[in-house]
Amino acid sequence: MNRVLSLWNRMRTLPAGTWLFSRFICWKAPYFGTISPLFEELKPGHCRVRMKNRRAVQNHIGTVHAIAACNLAELAAGTMVEASLPASMRWLPRGMTVQYLKTCQTDMIAEATATGLTEGLARDVVVGVNMKDASGNVVVHADIAMYVSPRRKPAQGTESSSKA
Repeated sequence: MNRVLSLWNRMRTLPAGTWLFSRFICWKAPYFGTISPLFEELKPGHCRVRMKNRRAVQNHIGTVHAIAACNLAELAAGTMVEASLPASMRWLPRGMTVQYLKTCQTDMIAEATATGLTEGLARDVVVGVNMKDASGNVVVHADIAMYVSPRRKPAQGTESSSKA
């Protein structure tokens, strides 16, 4: 099990554990803190994250802003891929295609899903993310292309040492 999934599994059972996990992810990737996400579920191949509809994520007409929705989609997809891969693999986002289906005037829930992430080959994987309003209607859909590949091994003699 990788570090992110292990941390989720330990923290989700604690009082305020999902909130603490969400804050930790935002500390590691600060831009995601702008939407104040709350992780609800995380397992290999699946992630669900909630974003409250508040003024900071709204556009001029009072609905959830398109870029806030994209931010939520990337957070859900990236965290899900990270939690799904073995420690020997890495990922990089390559692109995102977004369909804005309806306006959203409620909290938004993003669900990211993907399969075949544990194979050790370098390849592109498309992660689908459905973002729903409080009634369960899909209001935004994003397909995020992720390049998944083995981590580069450190070159001989470039490993850092802790000698002082």
